[in-house]
Amino acid sequence: MDSVSNYELQLIYTQINREQDSVILIDYPYKANDSNYFYPASTVKLITAALTLEKLQNTQGIDLYTRFYVEGDSIETTFAHDILRIFAVSDNEANNRLFEFLGQDYINKKLKDKHISPVRISHRLSTPNAFEITTTPLIVYLNDTTITPIGPTINQPPVPLILNKITKGNSYYEDDHLLQEPFDFSLKNYFPLSTQLQVLKRIVFPELYKKEEQFNLGVKDREFLLKAMSTLPKELGYDVNDYYDGYGNFVMHGDNRNKIPENLKTFNKAGSAYGTLTDCAYIVDTKNDIEFILTATILVNKNGIFNDDQYEYETIGLPFLGQLGREIYKLELQRK
Repeated sequence: MDSVSNYELQLIYTQINREQDSVILIDYPYKANDSNYFYPASTVKLITAALTLEKLQNTQGIDLYTRFYVEGDSIETTFAHDILRIFAVSDNEANNRLFEFLGQDYINKKLKDKHISPVRISHRLSTPNAFEITTTPLIVYLNDTTITPIGPTINQPPVPLILNKITKGNSYYEDDHLLQEPFDFSLKNYFPLSTQLQVLKRIVFPELYKKEEQFNLGVKDREFLLKAMSTLPKELGYDVNDYYDGYGNFVMHGDNRNKIPENLKTFNKAGSAYGTLTDCAYIVDTKNDIEFILTATILVNKNGIFNDDQYEYETIGLPFLGQLGREIYKLELQRK
């Protein structure tokens, strides 16, 4: 903990207390600050998934299991399959297909309507057209023989963020050239820990929020989302040697390849990119009657160079988040 500032560590431990029919959540933040920017990476996929389910409920003629493809692409899929892949293996292409269905303006408006802030979603993930403001139409199958397009929509371009630590490091690679200046994140997605926690709480504990602040999900849609959030890669047929149980569960499990005990369930969406590891996880132990939320982010980029793939994920970041989760778990065991 002596060098916390070097790692830009932020975390929020949320204690969950159940009393009769009510749930009381108590947040314990450590250095969590909305004004101190970190790159959220794949954690934004939690928003994509929840709002896709909500929009499907309000779109006539299609549902979770409707087949579709993105115009100009050959991959045919369903909304359900893409949501499952988002959580099981953090599939960027699956996220981006759903992003075309939603669009930046729709996402940001829906979050604002639910009083979820601060947040700004501005781009797709790991694709050359990440910041394209015109979405690509989806071609959906209304039945086996009838298809129809959805979209496109034209969205507002992002305005640069003005936040602490919005530029990071001392240099970065772009097109194989090393540029001797800090990396600028001002046009990128912004999803601080407090907002990630707001989204997770609305999914797990919707009853704590006014109806207009909740995600508008039917009972089956919410059950599907929670199931997806806790799906392990092997449950979708992925090779456990490449996609081990803790692959997408940084807190408690990210630093080992052991099988996660069946009594431990994690409902989360983690993300890693630009040397930043983040997880927002609701963890349940059915055997010991334990539940808590841990939201944390850490930057591991010792040399200060971005896009060089020299990040200390395996040696510092994942071991820290794994042990952090286990220490909180021990604390919860003592509380019982």
